[in-house]
Amino acid sequence: MLVRPSAALLRSTVLELLILTVHVLLYPTGLAQERRPPPPAVTGPRSEQEDDGEDRPPVLLLHGFIDNRSVFALLRRSLRRHGWQHVLTLNFSLLTCDVRAAAALLAGHVEEVCARTGSPQVDVVGHSLGGLIARYYVQRMGGDTRVRTLVTLGTPHAGTHLAGIVPGHPLARQMRPDSEIVAELAEPAPQCGTQFVSFWSDLDLIMIPVETARIDHPDLISRSVRVSGVGHLALPVHAEVAAGIRQALTTEETADGRAGAASVA
Repeated sequence: MLVRPSAALLRSTVLELLILTVHVLLYPTGLAQERRPPPPAVTGPRSEQEDDGEDRPPVLLLHGFIDNRSVFALLRRSLRRHGWQHVLTLNFSLLTCDVRAAAALLAGHVEEVCARTGSPQVDVVGHSLGGLIARYYVQRMGGDTRVRTLVTLGTPHAGTHLAGIVPGHPLARQMRPDSEIVAELAEPAPQCGTQFVSFWSDLDLIMIPVETARIDHPDLISRSVRVSGVGHLALPVHAEVAAGIRQALTTEETADGRAGAASVA
C-alpha cells in the first residue's frame, strides 16, 4: 500500500529545498574565515542595557559537515539584535577528516576568543557535525572549563545511520552509531561542568533515528528541546529555534533539570 507523506513533512521538505537553494547562493560568502576585529575601546560609562550585553559570554557558532559560516547569517543577526556583543564563527576546512583534530582547532580558537574579549568562558552553538566537534572538545579535552553552555542543533550525538551513505569520508564514518567517537562520548564524564541543550526535530531526515540528536548521558547537565515540523537545514535559520537558542543562552540549568524536556512548535 502506498503511504502518502504527511502535510507537515511536505511543508518541511519544501522549506528545506528553499533553504538549500538560498544557502547555495550564500555559500561563497562564507568560504573565508571572518576577520577578527580588535577589542572595543572603552570610552566611558556604559548604559545598563550595554552592561547586560557585555556581561554575556561570547557566542561561537560552528557549522556542520561540508558547510561554512554562511549558514548562521540569520542566527548571528538575531543574537546581535537581542544584545549579544560578541557573536563569532569558526570555519572548519573542507579537508578536515577527524573530529579530534577539529576539536583541537576549536580549543585554540576558544583560547584566542577568551584572550581577545577578556571573557573567561564562551557559549557555543553547533549545527550538526559542529555540535559533535564542540561536545568532543568539552567532554573529552577539558573544554568544560571554557564553555559555559553548548547548544546543539540536529547533532548526531548517538550517531546517524545516514552517515553510511558516505562510506569513503572519515568524518562520515565518525558520525555512525558504531564509531569510536560516539563510543568515547558515551563514556563517564562525572566532572563535566558545561550545561548542554540539544535541539532535535521530529522531521529531521538527516538524523536517523531523529532521537539521535538528543543528548542522553547520565553525567551531563543536559536538556533536550523537541522541534516540530522543521527539517535539518532549517534548524539554524528558523525564527522560533533562534528564540529557543536565546533562551538557552540566558538560562542556568541545574542537575535537577537534567531529565527536563521542552518543545518548540
